[in-house]
Amino acid sequence: MTGPSPIFGGHVPTGSPQDYRFVIVDDHPLFRGALRQTVEGMWTGVGISEAGSLDEVAAALEQDSNVDLVLLDLTMPGARGFSGLMYLRAQYPSVPVVIVSAADDPAVMRRCIEFGAAGFIPKSLGSESIRAALTAVLDGDVWTPPDLDLDALGDDDVSALVGRLATLTPQQVRVLMMLSEGLLNKQIAYELGVSEATVKAHVSAILQKLSVESRTQAVIAASRIEAGQWQSITQES
Repeated sequence: MTGPSPIFGGHVPTGSPQDYRFVIVDDHPLFRGALRQTVEGMWTGVGISEAGSLDEVAAALEQDSNVDLVLLDLTMPGARGFSGLMYLRAQYPSVPVVIVSAADDPAVMRRCIEFGAAGFIPKSLGSESIRAALTAVLDGDVWTPPDLDLDALGDDDVSALVGRLATLTPQQVRVLMMLSEGLLNKQIAYELGVSEATVKAHVSAILQKLSVESRTQAVIAASRIEAGQWQSITQES
């Protein structure tokens, strides 16, 4: 399924097909290599970087602001559930992110699009289908498998929560990820290299944006997004 992207406004790649720049993000080197070989066979001279964690892809994007597309697995070190996608969309809103995952749950696919992904490509797709999907995204469309109905009736409450989560800043996303891991404010401050007061300010902002009253409720709210999905993703990826 393709359609005009309301998020990217018709993202225009930085160059011709001969100098596209992609970042492949997956913690499995063999899959990164296989996907790299597939993409390199599609366009002559395409530049591809690889990353095995959220920190590595962030470093790659900091070094090269002209990346045309990030191909992101949902599960990797430094990310949980949709948090990696949330972080990249918040930190680098001008860079389209396509999820490449073994997960085939329609609810997971729809949630990724709601969080701002420019597409969802199952790992089982053949090279021609992958090329068609990437071409559509580079043309400014949102691509999902043809049999996925993005308009299917979903949970309105969860969709509203997704919208609130999408308003978090990159640092707030990281703080919420660490809250979900059970870290205390002082531990989060150490990990992020900031003061405890800064962490408390982030937590307060998170509670306000999610319309909850405690950090426990914030963690529960985030867990609702993953309910029934996180386990299947980790098992299949």
